[in-house]
Amino acid sequence: MKKLNEISVFLGLNRSTVGLLTMVILVGMGERMAERFLPIYLMALGGGALTVGLLNGMDNLLSALYSFPGGYLSDRLGAKRALLIFNLIAIFGFSIVILIPTWQAVLIGAVFFLSWSAISLPATMGLVARVLPMNKRTMGVSMHSLVRRVPMALGPVIGGVCIARWGEAYGVRVAFAAALLLACVAAFLQQILIEDDRPASQGILLPAIAHRNPLKVFKDMPASLKRLLISDILVRFCEQIPYAFVVVWCMKTITNPVSAVQFGLLTTVEMATAMLIYIPVAYRADRGTKKPYVLATFGFFTVFPLALLFSHSFSTLAFAFVIRGLKEFGEPTRKSLIMDLAPEGRKAVMFGLYYLIRDVVVSVAAFGGSLLWIIRPEVNLLAAFGFGLLGTVSFAMWGQDVFAPTGDMKEA
Repeated sequence: MKKLNEISVFLGLNRSTVGLLTMVILVGMGERMAERFLPIYLMALGGGALTVGLLNGMDNLLSALYSFPGGYLSDRLGAKRALLIFNLIAIFGFSIVILIPTWQAVLIGAVFFLSWSAISLPATMGLVARVLPMNKRTMGVSMHSLVRRVPMALGPVIGGVCIARWGEAYGVRVAFAAALLLACVAAFLQQILIEDDRPASQGILLPAIAHRNPLKVFKDMPASLKRLLISDILVRFCEQIPYAFVVVWCMKTITNPVSAVQFGLLTTVEMATAMLIYIPVAYRADRGTKKPYVLATFGFFTVFPLALLFSHSFSTLAFAFVIRGLKEFGEPTRKSLIMDLAPEGRKAVMFGLYYLIRDVVVSVAAFGGSLLWIIRPEVNLLAAFGFGLLGTVSFAMWGQDVFAPTGDMKEA
């Protein structure tokens, strides 16, 4: 029992974080069974390349617009109540796609189910920052990222099997039905496991007016966090310009296209790679400097589109997706760095504002990616590489480091 408790302390686990991770697995499994194949589903329903680009642009824009209210609601209502609201929104979006099999309905439903990850992330990070000490935050964020990759790895494989069994159109609808069921179970379990964290119950008085006004919150954003934001935006241009077309490149464009099941396996390779590095990197980052880990992740983001450009078979794509998995090397550290640099008492809303600004700007890249793809897929990938290189160099020159204090987490 003592050994089990030591492991829990080492991994930053307590009742609230276990409830959070359970929710992430259930909702994520359903989401990834279907969402990963949305570009193929849109095309099967009659949509074209511009429709795929529109979906990707919506994903980034909505992620941005939902991030700030997600942080605000978390600070005002507490993470437990906010997460329940966010799950119900996603369930409504899944229902639209299941009941109305048209590409227009997919875009409407996406307004709701694409919101879950973005709108829940500030609440998730705020909860981690609240229940864990500073020297365990990277581990806590890493555990969230690691567990999140379990459905990311398995979901596309199951979704690919659904497509192989029932076809591109009906198979994705089956996957969305499973997503709806799992989201309902997650909403029930999170209310049991996550402890009540209403601000009023903790005697915290929050400046509601300031929290509602992004401009006032932005004035309080430290300069070091703004510099990280600029570099992050450039690197996300690198990610999002080709993001929606990765599946199209693999299944439609290259010399030896892969099947839906094989693409699911490639995603599993990516997620397995990421999962292997989370805990050792978090352990080191929580005990010293964080900048090198963030810089490494920016570098892997940059190399991926170049690796994809030269991949025209399953074996070479597998190598490219290993690189894509390695981009998670310092991603939890980056999120932890945001929380460290954000002012105390306003971490969730500051995290939400960071993502609001980042994703609004990056949505331009997502929309523009479809135009670059129409010119030539190779142009799309090379442009992505250029933006990633610029972002990585800028962070290397001007990014600020944070050193975590030593000390152990108290037993939960």
